[in-house]
Amino acid sequence: MSDYLSFLIRRVFQSFMIVLGIILINFIVLNLPPGDMADVMAGLSGGGEAGYADALREEYGLDRSLPIQFVTYMSNLLQLDLGYSFTRNMPVMTAILDRLGATLLLMGTAITIAFVVGVTLGLIAGRNAGRPLDMVISVVALIGYATPLFWLGLMLILFFTIHLGWLPSGGIKTIGMRGTLIEKWLDVGRHLILPAFTLSVFYLAIFVRLMRSSVIEVANSDFVRTARAKGMSERRVFSHHVTMNAMLPALTMLGLQVGGMLGGSVVIETIFSWPGLGRMTYDAIFSRDVNLLLGVLFMSSVCVVITNLVVDLLYSWIDPRIELK
Repeated sequence: MSDYLSFLIRRVFQSFMIVLGIILINFIVLNLPPGDMADVMAGLSGGGEAGYADALREEYGLDRSLPIQFVTYMSNLLQLDLGYSFTRNMPVMTAILDRLGATLLLMGTAITIAFVVGVTLGLIAGRNAGRPLDMVISVVALIGYATPLFWLGLMLILFFTIHLGWLPSGGIKTIGMRGTLIEKWLDVGRHLILPAFTLSVFYLAIFVRLMRSSVIEVANSDFVRTARAKGMSERRVFSHHVTMNAMLPALTMLGLQVGGMLGGSVVIETIFSWPGLGRMTYDAIFSRDVNLLLGVLFMSSVCVVITNLVVDLLYSWIDPRIELK
């Protein structure tokens, strides 16, 4: 128990420093380009009177030096105040919480599909290495890995929405939808199928290829040959020795892919008009809403750090021989 506690304390401190470094880098990068939020606001209002942009800079504290702005931002962040979004006309925290659920639903579904299906197909391919079934799975995974997500999304809309009329092409629910709670959830599920599948394909292919290689490597290990020599059945060897040990690289990749999936969700949410953080980030970039961008990036970094911490804890649960350090 003391090992877990000391590990958690170290990792929480490391995570805090990582998030702090990410905040600093994001703050500097987003403030490097010429112009600022006041220029965009003045432009949206038709230019305004002379000195209007300067008045806006003074109101929002943009006339101060960059170090002072960063210190002010960090002091507000410690109070869970992410600032104000002028494009949304609401606090950044409110804007993020309004969209966070949709993004978590999309990402959670996509990463679950990618991990479960990818690991399962990888196990099957690895166990049947060199056979026709392995070749079929490997070819399908290679196609999924090489297919651009935006093209796949558009083709799925063309086929399942325009041609067959089975699934909706965008949004998270049918406008004006009324019914029971179950009917509403089923409606959300229908809207979720295309974007979740599109987002999961690339990562599913990665898990298939990684799991296949890991199974082949573990199956030829000394401890597996020893288990066979003791008379253990092939089914038990595969389920108790090969599978659990081959899962470790896949878990590592799971933690790493959460960050990549956050980036991929920007494209998918734009294609399918999914009202999540990715779509909002896309809009915030073009409107130079720095506070909103910083808030989204902060929440994203926290999600990635927490996910990797959970993955580290799963390591020791799957394989007790691994020490938490």
